[in-house]
Amino acid sequence: MPQPMKPLIIFEMANNHMGSLDHGLRILAAFAECVRPFRQQFDFAFKLQYRDLDTFIHPEFQGRTDIKFVKRFEETRLSEAEFLQLRDAMREQGFLAVCTPFDERSVDRVEAHGFDFLKIASCSLGDWPLMERMGRSSLPIIASTAGSDLELLDRVVNFFENRNRALSILHCVAEYPTPSSQLQLDQIDLLRSRYANHPIGFSTHEDPANTLAVQLALAKGVCILEKHVGLPTPQWPLNAYSADPGQITRWLEAAAEALEALGSPEVRYQPSQAERESLQGLRRGVFLARPVKEGERLELSSSFLAIPTVPGQITANDLSKYTEFIALGPVPEQGPALWENFRRIDNRERVYQIVQRVRTFLQESHTVVSTQAEVEISHHYGLDHFEETGATILSIVNRAYCKKLIALLPGQRHPEQYHQQKEETFHVLHGSLKVRLDGVERVLEAGEVLTVERGIKHEFWTESGTIIEEISSTHFRDDSFYTDPSINQNPNRKTVLTYFFG
Repeated sequence: MPQPMKPLIIFEMANNHMGSLDHGLRILAAFAECVRPFRQQFDFAFKLQYRDLDTFIHPEFQGRTDIKFVKRFEETRLSEAEFLQLRDAMREQGFLAVCTPFDERSVDRVEAHGFDFLKIASCSLGDWPLMERMGRSSLPIIASTAGSDLELLDRVVNFFENRNRALSILHCVAEYPTPSSQLQLDQIDLLRSRYANHPIGFSTHEDPANTLAVQLALAKGVCILEKHVGLPTPQWPLNAYSADPGQITRWLEAAAEALEALGSPEVRYQPSQAERESLQGLRRGVFLARPVKEGERLELSSSFLAIPTVPGQITANDLSKYTEFIALGPVPEQGPALWENFRRIDNRERVYQIVQRVRTFLQESHTVVSTQAEVEISHHYGLDHFEETGATILSIVNRAYCKKLIALLPGQRHPEQYHQQKEETFHVLHGSLKVRLDGVERVLEAGEVLTVERGIKHEFWTESGTIIEEISSTHFRDDSFYTDPSINQNPNRKTVLTYFFG
């Protein structure tokens, strides 16, 4: 049985029709009126019980009035034609039709009468001749579990799974009525965890005035609820666990209130305008510390963060290493940085694509890298030009000595630079590398080693992609000097990632 789009509520008539077709029809009509305001939130079904009484009750005990259930079942007997009229009335009143058969012949009747679901009563769970017959039915099955241990539940679930039968499982306590202290609602969590591939529900027998249990059950994620109902008359008062229409109305109101409070578990909720405004008022806004030129990137070094914000202001929550704000024109005012004055560029997806390419390249080259490595994506002329000019640098060790891995994707070039403090040695681990040292070009293949002394201008590139192991004296962050001055003047040429392998 697929997970319902809306919770399914099953009203259990049981024997509350009292053996009277007219009374059963009045029950259906009364509860159809009750549910009318709640059909947007819930689907509804009515449930009957079938017993082949001539074989279900031992011949020697038929007609006995001193045995509770024998007396009850025989006094409330309906003919097959009367049951069919009740089923037709369910359909006419907009209810799905559910039936609990207590013997194999009754399963035959349920199928012949065209019900939508088969229900297994708790007392019948593990009645293997009945299970075998139900296992041959194509109808979806709903099983109550009162009194069953986990070994039996596992066997029943496995039985129906092996027969590809759709099965829903209801937590149930067979005390009539069930005191609140015995509701055992945490069993819903156990069933949901243990039988994650099956819809889980709650078959209730608590005091009909109790509306808390249904709210708790819905909060725990049930998608099926079963409730005993009836219509009291002077002749036929209700038992202590069946609800009348007024009680069901209050019960449904509580259930609907719970659903409204719970919201959707499938998608993230959309905050209200009041919530957005409240949060905006508590966030730090970006304020300009100096005028900004057209085309200039908004930097923390040229701004500061403070409250209160004003409408339309960029806040600290809008800033990240993946986001750029570029001035659309001169912004002379030393006031709040407003969205209308800046163009936002989100580079997160672009960085993610680079990460995926580099990961794949490392895997294909059989290069094993520590997951603790700090990763720097160097994009000297911006992320848009990373495929032509750039590199991915993984820092393995940086103490009095330094070890890095440099990955160049096919067609990438690292622009010319030199170092004043560090000396470095390149060891090509994979691929082919072209290097130019002070204007002299050479080619390094996998396994070859090259030392670059202090002050030597060097650039390198690859046509097929390469992995370089760089060993050097301690790396200094301000010790790379590029011969193209525009690179040195670009403070945003690096994106550092902490969870490259996460």
